[in-house]
Amino acid sequence: MLVTALLFIAVLFVLILVHEWGHYITAKKTRMRVDEFGIGFPPKVWSFRRGETEYSLNAFPIGGFVRIFGEDPTALKDDDPDKNRSFVARPRWAQAVVLVAGVVMNVLLAWVLFWFVFMIGVPTAVTEAEAGPDATLRVITVASEGPLHTVLPSNATITSVSTAGATLEQLTPSKLGEFVAAAGEQEITITYQMGSQPEQTVNVVPEIGVIPDEPERLAIGVSSVLIEEKRNDPITALRGATEQTWGVLQLIVVSLAGLLYNSVTGQADFSQVAGPVGIFNLVGDTASIGLTSLLMFIASISLSLAVINLFPIPALDGGRLVFVAIEAIIRRPIDPIWTARLNLLGFVLLIALMIAVTYNDILRMI
Repeated sequence: MLVTALLFIAVLFVLILVHEWGHYITAKKTRMRVDEFGIGFPPKVWSFRRGETEYSLNAFPIGGFVRIFGEDPTALKDDDPDKNRSFVARPRWAQAVVLVAGVVMNVLLAWVLFWFVFMIGVPTAVTEAEAGPDATLRVITVASEGPLHTVLPSNATITSVSTAGATLEQLTPSKLGEFVAAAGEQEITITYQMGSQPEQTVNVVPEIGVIPDEPERLAIGVSSVLIEEKRNDPITALRGATEQTWGVLQLIVVSLAGLLYNSVTGQADFSQVAGPVGIFNLVGDTASIGLTSLLMFIASISLSLAVINLFPIPALDGGRLVFVAIEAIIRRPIDPIWTARLNLLGFVLLIALMIAVTYNDILRMI
């Protein structure tokens, strides 16, 4: 649990740091004054100042912020010497660049992680004919009605299978099926491993009724596949990372759009949405499988943050970008009172959504 907690905090730290650094560096490059670069939300735990910017670490590590001078135009004074370096005083294109930069950095982070994973080796399903000597037998699913439902985890790597009088020599899906059939009602010992964790052993007796289409057949209810690490040269990995980034982005957009549509029509299923508690558990699960699984999970979360932040909801980057676009069209600033009210409303909606998905996370754990 402690290791999972530390990993969770580290993942959040990286994702927030990368996102906020995008806002920070583009604000600096467009000659805006950055007053604070903060990781987490107050109260403040530790900080230091370098030049005109304060760098802070705050108590609640569920977000971050870059406080740019003049984001709140009502606080500006006409005689302030840095008025021309305020957020609202800079050109609209500069404001838009700063707002989009965090999203761009999240996409770039995912792309780099995918690239790295494709170079060091991606776990890939292969057929028995394609499998090399290093291929491993991986559990895909465990039947909910089978004898192994609560004792053998999905994604476990099977390292040995035996009975009192025989041992499975070839660890392949077809040979496993044949071995179970030949064992009859004998007890089978399965040894498996999750990531880098020590090997574990489970004993099982085949049962009938596990396979709906073959109710009289003895089975243990395990679906498996051969997995092999596929390494790529940098150029091939780059192409694969680009395709993976684009594919995951499309999937996230379609999924979130569907969720929003179903929310409007009253058909949304929030049980499939993970909040902070759900992500905490998923970080631990993916880390137990291996480094590549963890990195791909982080990349997917980074892309999810990018898409969510671009939604035109006040208080998110996408909502603020809409305000900038409207101001560019009407050629005058929007009344700060209305932007503050809409941002507050957006913030309240986001907090309500976070509470709802966290509630579902806790229900799933129970």
